[in-house]
Amino acid sequence: MERTELAGFAADLGGTKLAAARIEGGVVVERLLSPTDAAADPEAQVAAIRALLNRLGHSRGAPLGVAVAGRVDGAGAWHAVNRGTLPAILGFALEAEMTRATGAATCVNDAAGAALAEGLFGAGSRSESFAYLTVSTGVGGGLVLGNRLLSSANGMAGHVGFVSSRQASGPCGSGRMATVESIAGGRGIAAAAAAAGHPDSDARAVFAAAAEGQDWAGRIVATSAAAVAALIGDLAAVLGLDTVALGGSIGLAPGYIDRTRAALADEPELFRPILVPAALGHDAPLIGALAAHLRKENP
Repeated sequence: MERTELAGFAADLGGTKLAAARIEGGVVVERLLSPTDAAADPEAQVAAIRALLNRLGHSRGAPLGVAVAGRVDGAGAWHAVNRGTLPAILGFALEAEMTRATGAATCVNDAAGAALAEGLFGAGSRSESFAYLTVSTGVGGGLVLGNRLLSSANGMAGHVGFVSSRQASGPCGSGRMATVESIAGGRGIAAAAAAAGHPDSDARAVFAAAAEGQDWAGRIVATSAAAVAALIGDLAAVLGLDTVALGGSIGLAPGYIDRTRAALADEPELFRPILVPAALGHDAPLIGALAAHLRKENP
């Protein structure tokens, strides 16, 4: 598939924001954003997606890819993995409902969609063993091995944020202890700020304080980057990665990839794949979701 063949619509629902886009020739030509109501039930989330698509001029049956935080299983059912992010998502038949509501839709995990886009058209297009990592509200990923997106029937493939981290110690919303997401993602960063005596600081505020040279904030950001760097080393050991692309609102925040590279430099050379910013930026989940739909419709 050539990127120029991509035309249609896409939506990307994350823990903090919902994006919808109209795509022509593989390029996002129009985008709308709204805050995610994280506590809303799945029917309300579908309604919010449809409202943005309607404003973009989506017509019934037009190609549509939908990327969501959480796992999407082989039957198209949507499940929250970290219940602290989307607590009301409990195995909802998302793909069937989106297809009923819009005429045609394919639903994927947001990081998997971004990995597909980056693997086809972006940072991983020349890689044989590529990972896309997103650091945002949570930490997710997608794995492209031999130009094939790794998937599993239960939708867990690529949920690398739930592996153990030596930087972490507390519980994760997934039910596991001491995960990368619990220390490196936006919710983990906010929790660390609260523990440091700054209970009203979200991740954005922590990064702003770090940029101002406040030591407490700099230590939190450095710990997040170190956890991601160690994750990259672990993935390199298991998968033989040659390239990793970093995306997400935190992953693409000024200075974050430099901190991650500095921490990754402490790993032996064999465990240091090339680390680059996501070439498609915040468009990657949208482009990947639409690509997944078009590939399914035209295998």
